[in-house]
Amino acid sequence: MTRRPSFPARIDFSHGQPTAARPAGAGSKAAPRAGAAARAPVGPQGLGMDSVAVRASMVQKLAAQGVADKWVLQAMNAVERHRFVDPALVNQAYEDTSLPIGLGQTISKPNVVARMMELLRHGQPGKLGRVLEIGTGCGYQAAVLSHLATEVYSIERLRGLHDKARDNLRPFRLANVHLLFGDGMAGFPKGAPYAAIIAAAGGEALPQPWLEQLAVGGRLVAPMVTAAGQQALVVVDKTVQGLQQTVLEAVHFVPLKSGIA
Repeated sequence: MTRRPSFPARIDFSHGQPTAARPAGAGSKAAPRAGAAARAPVGPQGLGMDSVAVRASMVQKLAAQGVADKWVLQAMNAVERHRFVDPALVNQAYEDTSLPIGLGQTISKPNVVARMMELLRHGQPGKLGRVLEIGTGCGYQAAVLSHLATEVYSIERLRGLHDKARDNLRPFRLANVHLLFGDGMAGFPKGAPYAAIIAAAGGEALPQPWLEQLAVGGRLVAPMVTAAGQQALVVVDKTVQGLQQTVLEAVHFVPLKSGIA
């Protein structure tokens, strides 16, 4: 039985096996509660703002915009978004806007993250099982997922962002989050099957490895370029009868690319 990599891990393409780094503490599988995020990192708190109050206000706005899943709202309330953006942008951290994180990438606006999390959960009574995230970025969405899934595998193709996410997440000691450096279009077969797959980049089609690695009964949420040439949010449910695809609202994500850089 192959041992799953602990947090963080890198994919060594010369041998096809991930090299695990030192585990980062114990995790909890209890139901989430407001403010019960990862252990608070050592360092300055709030960065010039009352982050607890501002975060609570952000969550209230998400609820007013239609996000109803209590697990999602509690996870969004638990994760300090300002710790995942550049210091110069910290005062915008809880606004409903995307922000640059370097290398031409962005952290998605809170409403989009919450919307995709709610679609991914689709009314589950408890935590999801193992989840694959394509595009770690700065690590924010992986942190949110850590409250919604028993295990999170997050893969990033840009080494600079992989390293940034690792540094951002390390203080939180999320034992159920595993960071992988590699080509997200190939997924991560050693962790499959996945109860859910979520992508932060969109191409003209969903890569076949993602569909193969999704468990029967699982759900995939990703942006995809439609026949009209516009990106839209797509939900794919994998059933015993096959794949059921639903196209939802228009979105704007960075393009899906192969390889590593």
